[in-house]
Amino acid sequence: MFEDQSCLISRHLTSSCEQESKWVYMTYHLIEISNGKQHEESEEHDRGGDSVKRRKCPLVSDHQGSDEQYSDTTSLIHPIGRDISINCLLRCSRSDYGAIASLNRGFHSLIRGGELYKLRRQNKIVEHWIYFSCNVLEWETYDPYRGRWMTLPRMPHNECFMCSDKESLAVGTELLVFGKEVTSHIVLRYSILTNSWSPGVKMNSPRCLFGSASLGEKAILAGGTDAQGTILNSAELYNSETQTWETLPNMNKPRKMCSGVFMDEKFYVIGGMASNMEVLTCGEEYDLDKGVWKIIPNMSSGLNGASGAPPLVAVVNNELYAANYAEMVVRKYDKQNKSWITLGSLPERPVSMNGWGLAFRACGKQLIVIGGPRAAGGGMIELNSWTPKDGPPEWNMIGSKHCGSFVYNCAVMGC
Repeated sequence: MFEDQSCLISRHLTSSCEQESKWVYMTYHLIEISNGKQHEESEEHDRGGDSVKRRKCPLVSDHQGSDEQYSDTTSLIHPIGRDISINCLLRCSRSDYGAIASLNRGFHSLIRGGELYKLRRQNKIVEHWIYFSCNVLEWETYDPYRGRWMTLPRMPHNECFMCSDKESLAVGTELLVFGKEVTSHIVLRYSILTNSWSPGVKMNSPRCLFGSASLGEKAILAGGTDAQGTILNSAELYNSETQTWETLPNMNKPRKMCSGVFMDEKFYVIGGMASNMEVLTCGEEYDLDKGVWKIIPNMSSGLNGASGAPPLVAVVNNELYAANYAEMVVRKYDKQNKSWITLGSLPERPVSMNGWGLAFRACGKQLIVIGGPRAAGGGMIELNSWTPKDGPPEWNMIGSKHCGSFVYNCAVMGC
């Protein structure tokens, strides 16, 4: 029954079948309550404001109720108490959190305050949503668990920011977009807790054209160029919970237009350029525990060129994959031999301009290719997925939408 609602249940976290059945039932009932509340509120609006009395449900504590039975918002689902209530909510899809947050102050505080997402992360309950921009200042998100599209609020208008190179990064419950004003770099921050954009915290050394990746609530950015165009070898760590930047040790080589990934609990910078003409084939590995960088020879050999996009790389199950946009093939990195193995073809329809306009991302245990065929009048964006296993890639289209077919920025948020 609960699986039909496309909600996530992590069975290994329960203490007994009986306890799990209680959580499943309560959570399913809670979602129906929240959906029912929204439906009734809509009915009241449709009737021109006439009062419609809403039946109280004994499962939910209501801060608006005059009866003492419903006045306790700390227990959330009243008969089972706060702890089991939270265990119910952890197993809900975050698609339902907006509706559940509207029930009362207790639910609203738990979800909009971010506490529930911290607990999900601690219990390793993660849903990966794909965020991308095919039109300047506009962002879409796709929930692959429910096949649902959503449009984010439009970014604040800024003429210079619109025309500048932009990078994006999803970390914790935030989507960060980096760009430039006339003489400086700026950061815009979208929060899923408030569904709104706000100014983000500037880096210690502002930059663009850098490599980056996130792991939970933390992210690392490395390389890039400063406002004067100087190529950097510096790196920084961002903590989304404290919204602070920490300067890390410098890399061995300055590089721009590079890519970043986390793999085997280490951060890797791959490829890039040391100058406008010098393409780097080496990568660098950063050990977070030791705080040192190590050069990895030939880590990006053949993955990019002087006029092409940064290497299109992604990590699934601690294995590194790359989309070679020149040959339209997928490759896998052989860690032992430090070489690339060709697995098969990329999806046929998505096209790019030397790698620009095409996104290649990890989404949980899947590799995702996001792009579309060139077409007049805006075109179509398509999402193709493949779960890596033995044999050549077998791509499945999981979503499509009419919008621009050129992907400017893309990030995957797991929370």
